[in-house]
Amino acid sequence: MEKMTLSVIKADVGGFIGHSSVHPELLEKARESLEGSKLLIDYHVGHVGDDIALIMTHRGGSDCEEIHKLSWDTFVACTEVAKKLKLYGAGQDLLADAFSGNVRGMGPGVAEMELTERPSEPVIIFLADKTEPGAWNLPLYKMFADPFNTIGLVIDPKMHSGFIFEVLDLIEHKYVHFSLPDALYDMLIFIGAPGRYCVRHIYSKTTGDIAAVSSTQRLNLMAGRYIGKDDPVCIVRCQSGFPAVGEALEPFANPHLVAGWMRGSHHGPLMPVSVAQATPTRFDGPPRVVGLGFQLCGGRLIGPQDLFADPAFDRARAKANELADYLRTLGPFEPHRLPLDEMEYTTMPEVKERLKHRFMSVNPEELLAEAAAGE
Repeated sequence: MEKMTLSVIKADVGGFIGHSSVHPELLEKARESLEGSKLLIDYHVGHVGDDIALIMTHRGGSDCEEIHKLSWDTFVACTEVAKKLKLYGAGQDLLADAFSGNVRGMGPGVAEMELTERPSEPVIIFLADKTEPGAWNLPLYKMFADPFNTIGLVIDPKMHSGFIFEVLDLIEHKYVHFSLPDALYDMLIFIGAPGRYCVRHIYSKTTGDIAAVSSTQRLNLMAGRYIGKDDPVCIVRCQSGFPAVGEALEPFANPHLVAGWMRGSHHGPLMPVSVAQATPTRFDGPPRVVGLGFQLCGGRLIGPQDLFADPAFDRARAKANELADYLRTLGPFEPHRLPLDEMEYTTMPEVKERLKHRFMSVNPEELLAEAAAGE
């Protein structure tokens, strides 16, 4: 069977009432831009918070210039609507003036995988808002490496050999492969630091097939200034040698803390929500994740099913709110506020420069003398 490509390309091109949602006219413009394109087999326009996600199937392969240009042109068209409506941050994720062959490095987030459809091909598209690419590290670890979450790792012959994780260093732009479960402890050293290292691809050791892919764009690193977190996307294939749908959703039943939230400068719980609830308003949060389930059928996107629109996740949402209550009491103090190395794109450099003449050097011998005198 011929290979097809599943591409998810997202961008924030204008928030409807601050950063909380996408105006319906932007979604309609996105559909209008994609409708009838001969490049696509099928498409779905998704959204979470103030982000638009273009979910597309085609036969152009990953990094297809025509598909990326179609996406770029769609976001540009949506930006014009956002400007007309005076929406907040119109075009803020578009970091270039013109398309130059590929949207990677130009602002939009990208997750793509080439695959040959199985007899049944369920996939989940996870869309997150008010957080960064490393937010997927813990859920992906639990889906593909933790038998307490994914019993298939123990009892499914197609999964028992484990998976290969590709981990990307966001600072040095290098990646490394870890064969699990043998290299599990080595991998955890890195993915436990999600601000720098993130899981980019996962492959089945049994078949070699792609199992999952996430977006890895860091907007502040691309722009050279602070412009918020990156609202990442992730594609996960399910069933028949991959995690069951329920196993792929289970990690989100216990909301973990991620970087982002208000002004992209705070830690907060990642709350699993339905699309209707994906309108973060409390302190511009807490960070949200939606799960859109599709069956692929000859490249057609059958769906979506709104997977977190389920009362089984009510307690996760309640727990996320409890965590949010506690973290908000800390205000501008860590660990609610991010560490200083993550604050370099805000007012930190300016304040440090302005006050540098007031910082006095300390003489260690004087400190020792003071301590001795105090005794």
